[in-house]
Amino acid sequence: MRDDLLDSESGLTLEELSRAVAVAPDWVVDRVAAGLIALPGEAVGQGQARWRFDAVVVRRVRSMHHTERCYGAVPELAALVADLEEQIASLRERLARRPLEPL
Repeated sequence: MRDDLLDSESGLTLEELSRAVAVAPDWVVDRVAAGLIALPGEAVGQGQARWRFDAVVVRRVRSMHHTERCYGAVPELAALVADLEEQIASLRERLARRPLEPL
């Protein structure tokens, strides 16, 4: 995937996201409709042509697709796995910023 696609302020379109993660646009649309992939607030209620996805969503979609494909997980379970991965990454970042305490 080209880095300039994610660097743009507007984010990826549905088609760009689909190509970047190698999933069908309908796969993404189904998960957005189910509430498993969030849209930015300004995109809610607007047509798919106006949807834009940032790097966080790209990682989430990759994780969900991998979990569904490799483990046969249902979309809801794949979304839960992605949530947990995001929380773990956040905790690791917080821990890395924390000063080391002597034993």
